[in-house]
Amino acid sequence: MTTDELIAHACPIIRDIGWAHFFAPEAETAAAHLGIDLFTLYALGRGGVLGDVEPVVVSSAFGYFNPEVVAALWNTGRETVAPREAARIYLDCAADVGRRTLGHIEGLDEMVAAADAVTEAADPVGLTLYSGFRGELLVDDTPGRALQIITVLREFRGSAHLLALRACGVDARTAHFIKRPGDGPMFGWPADFMPAISDEQRAAAARAEVLTDDLVRPAYAVLDDAGAAALVRGLDDMAVALGNGTV
Repeated sequence: MTTDELIAHACPIIRDIGWAHFFAPEAETAAAHLGIDLFTLYALGRGGVLGDVEPVVVSSAFGYFNPEVVAALWNTGRETVAPREAARIYLDCAADVGRRTLGHIEGLDEMVAAADAVTEAADPVGLTLYSGFRGELLVDDTPGRALQIITVLREFRGSAHLLALRACGVDARTAHFIKRPGDGPMFGWPADFMPAISDEQRAAAARAEVLTDDLVRPAYAVLDDAGAAALVRGLDDMAVALGNGTV
């Protein structure tokens, strides 16, 4: 398997399952315990790795969301719980979901080792949200760490993609509506809002996808054939166990 084949197979699965804990029962329980709603926990838990920063910093790291909505969730949430604490609670939710769903998977140790190797090889410079997640301590048990490390790798490519989009002249809001034209309200945009998108912007967004692969390729290239196979096999099994992110 070439590195490009590995990226083409692994990254879409990582994208689809790396958020499995975002709205899982474990996150619902954590939000209720903290006295905030689930979407506030999402904003504070995911962005909390950045520290107690101003909302514009979180919006810049998230990229695709309406900044006004991010600001409202962030400011409300941090009145109740410190952002770094929320981030650690959110990563604990990922570990708990992993323990609930992944313990039966054979070869999970090898998958985690491969994913750890990719993360250790990744260059975090310029990748704000990924850098924050990489700085957090992960659990030691394999099922818990498995979903945590895939969450970190999801932020790796996501952060690299934002960088690639800007390098190709595409703002994140436009990129969102190119890729997810029907999901505006879910990201805080008015239901009737749709920016004009030109063929040139679509072509630039396509170039950004290629550039994103270029940015993450060196990290994935550290895996030998056995490591790449372990990562792919583990991700395939995790996708089945997690229902492609709907647990």
